[in-house]
Parts: sequence; structure tokens; C-alpha cells
Amino acid sequence: MAHYKAEQDDWLIVYLKYLLFVFNFFFWVGGAAVMAVGVWTLVEKSGYLSVLASSTFAASAYILIFAGALVMVTGFLGFGAIIREDRSCLSTYFCLLLVIFLVELVAGVLAHMYYQRLSDELKQHLSRTLAENYRQPGASDLTTSVDRLQQDFKCCGSNSSADWQHSAYILSREAEGRRVPDSCCKTVVARCGQRAHPSNIYKVEGGCITKLEQFLADHLLLMGAVGIGVACLQICGMVLTCCLHRRLQLHFY
Repeated sequence: MAHYKAEQDDWLIVYLKYLLFVFNFFFWVGGAAVMAVGVWTLVEKSGYLSVLASSTFAASAYILIFAGALVMVTGFLGFGAIIREDRSCLSTYFCLLLVIFLVELVAGVLAHMYYQRLSDELKQHLSRTLAENYRQPGASDLTTSVDRLQQDFKCCGSNSSADWQHSAYILSREAEGRRVPDSCCKTVVARCGQRAHPSNIYKVEGGCITKLEQFLADHLLLMGAVGIGVACLQICGMVLTCCLHRRLQLHFY
């Protein structure tokens, strides 16, 4: 009877090991996906960050990168712990899973809070940015961001092209008679902004605010979906780790 119980314990340990090994592989892939989304956000979409009033969006991306890197390192530790059947490594693995879960929870809360006030922030900040800071001394990064925003989203002005009439740049001599910046033009050439006709510039209903708000909302949704997916894997992993740790403890004692 004792021999049968020992064989049953061995079978359960092997089953849990394989199950945890498969989970750990998907967990590692999920970590790579989380880090990739964070890096993509900062590298490909960093041109829009200067027009945002707060750094919450960028902070969420940095947290995702940190969590993704930690997931990948933890994944390697998990593979070692499973193969060696080392209970101390399994305990460390469990603790790291818990830490990563909490980090992703913080990132999720930040993203949700930012989503709630995204519209108000854009409406208040973008209009003021275009009017007061565009093409002003020390605002080269912001100017580049606005120009890229208008070209990428094919829009002009925060709410409409008429917003540029109140811009310090357009009202200055530096504008050389431009009614809108050249980045509003469908085909950008020198001084093309002097002609503000719909055939020449982008006149989009809702302006750049509507398009940027939708873009950020979609991106936050993607970040949240990836984070939730990995968090669900982590919960499964913590349960499996506890089960394997317990079986190993009973097996050796």
C-alpha cells in the first residue's frame, strides 16, 4: 500500500512538473509580448508623448517593460526550479510571480485612471499647447510632436484648423503669412500653410483631439488586455507552483 502511494505521488509530481513547464513556456512568451508592447509604445509612439500634460501614459509603458523583463527572467528561473525539483527555487519563483502580479496591477490602475481623464486632459492641454508653445524658443520637441501628430493623423488644429488663428506662431512675423503650419498640408512644401483651403490642408471634424484620444484609448486597451492575459497566467502559475511545492514536501518527508 505504501509502495502504491509512493508511485501515485511520483505520478502526481511528474504530471504537475509537465503542467507547470508548459505554463511557464506560455508565461515566458507572455512576458516577451508585454515587454514588446511597452517598447513599441515608447519607440514608435514617443513622438506624441510631448503633447500630453502628464507622464502617466509613458509611466505605464515603462512599467510594462520592467514587468516583461522580470517575467522573462522569472521564466528562466522557473524552468530551472522545475527541472531540478528545488523547493527553495520554487518558493523564489512563487514570490517573483506575486511581485510581477502586483507591478502589473499598478500599471493597470494607472492606465485606468489615465483613461478616465484622458479626454479632459487633451481638450485643456492640446489647445493651450498649439496657441502658446508651438514654434516657441525651447519647445523644439513639442513642435516636432505636433507636426508629426498632424501628419500621421491627417488633422489640423486641436478641434479644427481655426484653432491656429490664436497661435502665437501664426500671429508672429516668423509665420511669413501662414494661416496654419505647413504640417497641416496634405502635401508638405515650404509655405504651403499660407493657403488654408480644404483642398490644400486637412479639415477633419473634431480635429486632432478626437483622433489622438481614440488612438490613446485603443493603445491603453491593448496594454490592459496584454497585462490581464499575463496576470491570468500568473494566477494559474502560482496555484501550480504551490501544488508542486506541497507534493515535493510530502514526497521527501
